[in-house]
Amino acid sequence: MGKLDGKVAIITGGTSGIGLRSVEIFAEEGATVVFAGRREKEGTEIADRLGAKAHFIKADVAVEEDVQSLISETAKKFGKIDILFNNAGCPAPVGQIETVDYEQSMQAMSVLFGGVLLGIKHVAPIMKKQGFGSIINNASIAAHLAGFSSSMVYSAAKAAVLQLTRSAAMELGEYNVRVNSISPGAMATGIFGKALGLKGQAAEDSANITAELLSGAQPIPRAGLPEDIARAAVFFASDDASFINAADLIVDGGMIGGRHWTPHQESLRKMGEAFHSKTL
Repeated sequence: MGKLDGKVAIITGGTSGIGLRSVEIFAEEGATVVFAGRREKEGTEIADRLGAKAHFIKADVAVEEDVQSLISETAKKFGKIDILFNNAGCPAPVGQIETVDYEQSMQAMSVLFGGVLLGIKHVAPIMKKQGFGSIINNASIAAHLAGFSSSMVYSAAKAAVLQLTRSAAMELGEYNVRVNSISPGAMATGIFGKALGLKGQAAEDSANITAELLSGAQPIPRAGLPEDIARAAVFFASDDASFINAADLIVDGGMIGGRHWTPHQESLRKMGEAFHSKTL
């Protein structure tokens, strides 16, 4: 038996990266998965490949009508919605505060924060009426500490997602609807390539380079993979997490746990050498 047998899930941003792997793993775990994205060709191909368990709906999470339609169509077709994984994301403007582009920042916020807000807004009435449901929001370790993203706008948006998660959890928990978040660390996906100007497949292909470059960014000696986040989402979506609400699960290989052991010891060694040479 799969952990999500009989459940109906919606996953946004499901045509690449974390979203795509989540669609695949949710289906493997027994869920019927409705996934959304802006790229219709890719979405249709994924649905055809995965078969009857996967259904694609073209939607832009920054457009309220799209989100409302995604959720209402799913509820109408399947009679319920057990899970909503607000995963869709995008790069945000990089650079210094005095040069940041305001319009681009607001466009990024409309996806990174607005898409989560709209997803919760429109699924809440359905889940409240059902008396059950699990909402999972994709945040970031950049929401916890500054300096863990190339974009301060991205960090601010993800911090807003964390607080929205807590606030919604306190309200919807009274209806047995759980709201939690996941904070990925350095993940080998195409988002870094997109942030640095790569487009389409070139951005997706950059994930392999990213994996190599980020292998030493955390104590566990590899970059994070989309599957790491997908598995965390499965946990929150499953009945194993039925008493977990308003929580954030950091999946980062220990990146924000503190100073890395080996570099710290090396700095202490050099300090000792410096003290010794001065003493002499």
